[in-house]
Amino acid sequence: QVHVVESGGGLGQAGGSARLSCAASGRIQSTIVMGWFRRAPGKEREFVAAIRWRDDGTLYSESVKGRFTISRDNVQTTTHLQMDSLKPEDTAVYYCAAGRALAYGDSWYDSWGQGTQVTVSS
Repeated sequence: QVHVVESGGGLGQAGGSARLSCAASGRIQSTIVMGWFRRAPGKEREFVAAIRWRDDGTLYSESVKGRFTISRDNVQTTTHLQMDSLKPEDTAVYYCAAGRALAYGDSWYDSWGQGTQVTVSS
């Protein structure tokens, strides 16, 4: 079992930046990918970005490509999501997840964090 804990988030303004972090622990040897998802009010959870630990391969949703950057700290098994040029529509609860493949679908991700709120004001 992999345990993931998100940190960061909070309030931000449109055009500003925010940074989320996700710390993984437990049976991390089985972790291949770390991903970020989000759920906006009244909407379904959607994929945001993911990174593959083996080769730092990344995957982004079209809605955040060019604005968000996912990275990882190999030593501390921490994944970061740098969010720039924030928009009000980025307001959501952001979830970190450990997964088995670099994929958009949440079925590929097995261990989920509790989520952290990001609110962007216009």
